[in-house]
Order: sequence, then structure tokens, then C-alpha cells
Amino acid sequence: MKFIFVTGGVVSSLGKGLTAAALGTLLENRGLKVSLQKFDPYLNVDPGTMNPYQHGEVYVLDDGAETDLDLGHYERFTNVKLTRMNNLTSGQVYQTVLDKERRGDYLGKTVQVIPHITDEIQHRIHLLADQSKADVIITEIGGTTGDIEGLPFLEAIREFALRVGYNNAIFLHVTYVPFIKAAGELKTKPTQQSVAKLREIGITPHILVCRCERPLGRDLREKISLFCNVPYEAVVEETDVEHTIYELPLMLQRERVDDLVCRLLHLDTAPANMVHWQEIIRKLLAPRHRVRIGVVGKYIELHDAYKSVYEAITHGGVANDCGVEIEKVEAEAIEKFGAEKMLKGLGGILVPGGFGERGIEGKIEAARYAREQNVPYLGLCLGMQVATIEFARNVLKLEKAHSTEFHPETPHPVIALLDEQKKITSKGGTMRLGRQACQLVLGSLANHLYGAFIINERHRHRYEFNNDYHDAFAKAGFSFSGSSPDGKLVEVVELPNHPFFIACQFHPEFQSKPDLPHPLFKGFIAAAHIRLHQKLLR
Repeated sequence: MKFIFVTGGVVSSLGKGLTAAALGTLLENRGLKVSLQKFDPYLNVDPGTMNPYQHGEVYVLDDGAETDLDLGHYERFTNVKLTRMNNLTSGQVYQTVLDKERRGDYLGKTVQVIPHITDEIQHRIHLLADQSKADVIITEIGGTTGDIEGLPFLEAIREFALRVGYNNAIFLHVTYVPFIKAAGELKTKPTQQSVAKLREIGITPHILVCRCERPLGRDLREKISLFCNVPYEAVVEETDVEHTIYELPLMLQRERVDDLVCRLLHLDTAPANMVHWQEIIRKLLAPRHRVRIGVVGKYIELHDAYKSVYEAITHGGVANDCGVEIEKVEAEAIEKFGAEKMLKGLGGILVPGGFGERGIEGKIEAARYAREQNVPYLGLCLGMQVATIEFARNVLKLEKAHSTEFHPETPHPVIALLDEQKKITSKGGTMRLGRQACQLVLGSLANHLYGAFIINERHRHRYEFNNDYHDAFAKAGFSFSGSSPDGKLVEVVELPNHPFFIACQFHPEFQSKPDLPHPLFKGFIAAAHIRLHQKLLR
């Protein structure tokens, strides 16, 4: 088994996760089985309780693990199915070590960062190796080289590489080469300092991936090679992708990164065949059709808060050879200026998941506008709940209908806390999480889109449709087209007399890929394009 460790230097948000994912794509297409892993140095046990403005979206896996958004990149770019073994935080490491200390596992010993914390980190790599049976494991170390909290992870991977042998483990360092406008040139000193810091720790990178706004040129590559003690061919240029992140595997292939990795790790494989990936890029760069989709949310200013949603919309566009312009609509702006002003002209409206009362009325108005104006609508998690509240208020005339999450005293709690959640007081890892089965109604839109009767989707919620109102909704034409196998939980709702109005309690965005778009997003973009085409013909 081979191991690749991806570190980052100079600044955060350089794209280590995307680089690791793109490398995974290339190695998979060389016939290798790949698994990817993310080490996060923060002390939270997981990101489940963190504000999206702090961390971006929480990406949920099949087994219910709430993880870093980079795991979304890993699953979108590769065929790997990740588990909680693929994401490790300092919080998990210290919690495990302290639990062992309390049990007496270290009886008589002083528990220290070295060897106990570093050994626990290495143990997690071994566990993933045993579980995945992969040919190559790519492990990304979060944060920036030099961060105090990241030092135990760097020490752990240094020790690990020594133990498995240097023909079996390599270090890939993603760094930044800034362009100084006043000087009119790229500067290599930050990269030199970053590598020097890494070498102080005992790690010498085998490959340098240089993030830059402009091409490096031969002279700068030679300079970086000389001062960082890295071979010239291992100084890799990674400029900003021009149109889409899915160009990155092809960019790295042009730089022969996968060839270099295979040579360093003594992997004898055929070159990666990326023809299918090139067709995806063609559809993204030169689509035959165009459509505008509005995403109504409360964290609109931060792109990463709805990262998987935006990517799944793009995948739906790929499936329809349709370029998608995403209009980010602040829910509170709808409350202030009205749905007509904020949503007019859109081909489709999507309301994603979320928590908290802020912006709820704007999301409800967005659902109403989509229903009344026959605009294709896709609701995800909270997006299903606001569609339910809107229907209750404006069709069933239950004026004060609401969710008990936002108004516990509402006289019409059409959305209420799950029974299993009523005695839970802890916040972390206690929601209805992960892969759950759903049974679809034959002949429904959901059944048609999936082409299946039983589906499995990932969940992350505490509140559900209140079945006390089931009959009233059904009589008014509100269709319950998906439910848990025991029939107790509503999972999918739709409006049969609408061009496209469907909402689900789960998060389908977590299972969409550019080469395998999710059925709901594929159908949503198709409906949005049809509506736009019909308007143009009038």
C-alpha cells in the first residue's frame, strides 16, 4: 500500500482538498484503487456544531459522520465511498487518548503528545488502510504549516513515512507564489520559507504544487527547485482554473503529476484515460443551452456554505448539456423587497437546508412564488419544510402554521420535532444522520426521476412533517410521494399539477457527481430549461 501526504503552506484556502481530489481522479483512471482522508487540527470533535461562516458546509456521509467539506470534493471527484474513518480531528484524537488514560490503558505512563497523540493519529491511518484495501491512500493535513495545532499531525506523518519506508510514502506540499502588482512579478520567498518550516519539522516535500495567478516560467521553477531542494520536474504550476474546478485533473495531468507520483511510489500503471472527463469539461465550457437558477438561503455571502448544492446544480446542467447561472438570493432580501422583485425571470428556484429562524419568512415566500407562478421548485431538507408551511398557510388557510423549531407555541405545528429527538439535550452528532431508506410511490414524479421504488439518501435533521395533518394536506392535492419504509416519516412531497415542484427531507446534493448527476437535480434543471424555452416561444 502506498501513501501520499498533502500539506499546505503560506496561507489557508489554497485548494489542498481539490488538489488531493484531482490527484485521486488521475490515479483512479490509471486503474488504482484510491481512498482519501482529511486530518483537521481543530479541537471540535466534528464540524457538526460549527457555524457555516466558521467552517462552510457540513458534509454528511452514509454512516452519519458529519465531516469537513473537502470530503465532498473527494467523493465528487472519485468513486470512493467514505466513512467516519476518512475524517479525523484533534478533538477526536485527544478524546480517544484521554478515554484510554481514564480506563488505565496507559497505566504507569506519563501521557504525552509524543508518542501517545502521534501514535493515535498513525493508528487512524492504519485503520483506514485495513478498511479500504486501497492501493493508494491520500491524506490531507488541514491548516497551514507552522500552525501550533497542526504540529502533532505533521510529526505523526513524518514518523509514519519513516516506518513504512520512503518508497511507500511521499509528501506533496501545496504552496502559494503571490504576484506583487507593484513589482510586476511573482515572488518565491513565501514558498521558500514554507518549505524551510516544513524541513525544520523533519519533512522534505517530494512535490511542490505552486498555486499562482500567472504562469511560473522556467526561471522561477528553477529558482524554487534550487532553494527548496526539489527536482525541477517536481515543481508543479497550478494556476487558477479559468472556468470550473473540474478542469483541475486535466491541468495536473498536463503537468505530469500522476506520472511523477507513480514513479516515486514505484507504481507501474498505464496513463490515465481522461476522455470522459474531457467531455464533462466540454459541456461545462460550451453547453448547448443556458438557464438561471435562484438559490434562496441565509448564508449566501459564503460560497462554501452551500458548496455541495452549487456543485449538484452544475452536475444537473452537465446532464442536460446546459450551462447554469446560479443567482444567489438572500432570504432576508425577499422579506424586505418581495419575492416578485428578487425571483422574477429565474428558470428555477431552489431552497436548501439550514437552521435558525433568520430568513425563514423569505424562504416561505420563495416557495409560494414558485408554486403560484409555476416556476420549477426543488426543496432540500428545510426547503421541504418551508414548502409545507407555505401550503398550510395559503392553501389550507392555517394562517399561523409553522415549525416548532421556530415557533414552539404555533397552533398548527405542521413541522414538529421527531419523537426520537425529544429527550436529546446534546447538540453534537445527535440528529437523524446518514443513509436512510425511502420508499417512493409508484407513478410519482420522484419515482419517475429515480427510476426506482426504494432509494437511499443521506439525512441531517431533527424536525419532520407532522402526520396529524396528513389527511388535510392530501385532500388539498399535496402529494406525499416518498416515506420511510415503515410509513411513519414523510421524505418526499410534490405537487402533481405543477410543472415541477418537488421537495425532500434528505440531502440529495451529497450524492451527486459530475459524471453521475443526481436524478433530482437532473430533472430540476431539465424542467427549468423547458420552462425558459417555452417562455421564449411565446
